[in-house]
Amino acid sequence: MPLSSREAIHSAVVRRLRFACGLPATTAPPPDDNTRAIREQGSAVVEFTFLALLLMVPLVYFIITMGQIQGGSFAVVGAADQAAKVYVAQPDPASAQRAAEQAALVALADYGHPADNAQVTTSCDPSACQAAGTAVTVTVSLMVPLPFVPFSDEFRLNASNVEASSTQLVGRFR
Repeated sequence: MPLSSREAIHSAVVRRLRFACGLPATTAPPPDDNTRAIREQGSAVVEFTFLALLLMVPLVYFIITMGQIQGGSFAVVGAADQAAKVYVAQPDPASAQRAAEQAALVALADYGHPADNAQVTTSCDPSACQAAGTAVTVTVSLMVPLPFVPFSDEFRLNASNVEASSTQLVGRFR
């Protein structure tokens, strides 16, 4: 079978290189297509599997973590807004604080975040929180844990701390 021009050039370069290095010339016939196909069979599957594990697993974990942080951001914004609205609707400061904390925890639970990871704080300007025209600011902070971390509660790894505030005015008429 005659050699193609590419194979002929390749064999000539190999012969000259072997001669320049002082190696004996090869007498083996050029490999046919069947030998080359058997030698290269199956390597793409191994390479793809290795690269897929090496590259895709961290990428998927990063996307899941960013989704958890974004979900936590949505949760604290909704919780702060609802807590501020509930706070200004209550008749006295003690029940207003309890109702605001309860509303924030319910809003966080709707997004799947436990109450242990959240903190609700309230501030008023001026200091009389139930006086008409008072600006009540509720701030909700949430620790977003890393997903799929199999450690106990004492050794908790957090992906991020997210925080949101909402301000409502106490109305003149209730």
